Amino acid sequence: MITGTGITKIFKQRGGVLGAREVPALRGVDFAVAKGGAVSFIGESGSGKTTLGRIIAGLETHDAGEIVIDGVPMSSLSHRKRQPYFRRVQLIHQDPYSALNPTRTIHQTLEAPLRLRARQTGRPRSWVDGRAAELLAMVGIDPGYVLPRYPHQLSGGMRQRVVIARALTMDPEVLVADEAVSMIDVSLRLGILALLKDLRERLGVGVLFITHDIATARYIGDDGELYVLYRGQVVERGATEKIIADPVHPYTQSLLSAIPVLHGLERPGAERVVPREMQREGEPDGGCLFARRCPFSTERCESEMPVLGRDGGTEQEHACFHPRRRSVIPVGVGE
Repeated sequence: MITGTGITKIFKQRGGVLGAREVPALRGVDFAVAKGGAVSFIGESGSGKTTLGRIIAGLETHDAGEIVIDGVPMSSLSHRKRQPYFRRVQLIHQDPYSALNPTRTIHQTLEAPLRLRARQTGRPRSWVDGRAAELLAMVGIDPGYVLPRYPHQLSGGMRQRVVIARALTMDPEVLVADEAVSMIDVSLRLGILALLKDLRERLGVGVLFITHDIATARYIGDDGELYVLYRGQVVERGATEKIIADPVHPYTQSLLSAIPVLHGLERPGAERVVPREMQREGEPDGGCLFARRCPFSTERCESEMPVLGRDGGTEQEHACFHPRRRSVIPVGVGE
């Protein structure tokens, strides 16, 4: 079980048109990833979802808040003592083309972490080769063909499967998949998504899926939780199916409204929520972060910051003063 409370991250930007300033990437985010569970973080570029994923995987520090893994607060441990805990969380990189060392064969890529794992668990060195082949077979590729080859000799889909196999070398409890199919050909994406879903069901590994694509989040975690991030803040949180079917925050509704729809598949009576303007860099933080773009904002929204909760009798949590269920998804996407 991994939980986060009040996770805050601020990047300091120097120079540029706007001069030196602090850019909040995360603003007090709370989350929980249960063992074997599925959690999705969605939002547009710059929402903070990738930063949060890297913090959860131990690859990025945070400025405030607490990460707790299996009941142990990470702030109470030294950097060295944290490492065994963060090894339970493995990151699947977005770009399989840059995630693998081009000068190493796939056998060498898998061998290094497996040797470490063998020392940790007291297994003989002979175990390494067998485990490498086993992991490649587990992710659906032929070990005999792949092990002696270099990354440039493999297709994008095969490289991403190797990246997943490498993440599995440490026997993780949670896989953090950061836009894991965005760099893969459309024809191959479903295979990678099905693999992640199968690993979750077969191995009991939790999956934290980071994406801007509602459909992929729904496929991976149809029985899980969905967190909608906007400018580093969770604006809606709840069961994946519930949020997709009945979103209550205008930002979530605008994300769903943006899904392309073929003519003839529109839902009768469905609404479209379109932001009033594009997001602008350096927007002030007073009031609701979405207020300037929200078509339903009021004076209160401009001056007060809403807190995540269930005001208004909704099943999911939201950070909105005027929550309202709106049917915005087309037929075939949410049903």
